[in-house]
Amino acid sequence: MAELTSRGMTRRALLGAFAATSIAAAPTYSNAAGFLKGAGDIRRLRMYSGRTGERIDMIYWIEGHYIADAIKEVNYFMRDWRTNDVKKIDTRTLDIMAAAHNLMDATEPYMLISGYRSPKTNNMLRSRSSGVAKNSRHLRGQAADLRLSSRSVGQIARAATACKGGGVGSYSKSNFVHMDCGPVRNWGR
Repeated sequence: MAELTSRGMTRRALLGAFAATSIAAAPTYSNAAGFLKGAGDIRRLRMYSGRTGERIDMIYWIEGHYIADAIKEVNYFMRDWRTNDVKKIDTRTLDIMAAAHNLMDATEPYMLISGYRSPKTNNMLRSRSSGVAKNSRHLRGQAADLRLSSRSVGQIARAATACKGGGVGSYSKSNFVHMDCGPVRNWGR
């Protein structure tokens, strides 16, 4: 139950304000499945985009609640950089990304290769590569392609797979891992 502070602010508003400005470290979880089921008090994302030069380091979930302003910022960060179209990113994908990052005990941010893709961008990429799905989960804001320079594609894929939260694709030649919140499955090497 939310309580009023001496200044009339609810506990949730106070936590939201703290989370929006905090750079506190998230705890590391030994079990990704437990993390995805709600274990722990905070969830944090750290990413940068080589395409836009932008960086994000934010707590987006605290004490069982997503922080609306943080999610809005993540949605913008993961936009289609080619068209600037923004789509709501499925929080289940964010949770998989955060859990995998914690499992690897990585301190460096993910490099975001691709988040949301507009139909125009997806069609253009499909015309250049047979590896781009016509009905890609990127079109729905349910997928991310990520890289860490301190971890191999195999290490990242194993961490994401351990989350048992969705699809994990390994793209060793292109040096990235696809994570999505669709059916649990794996592909690639």
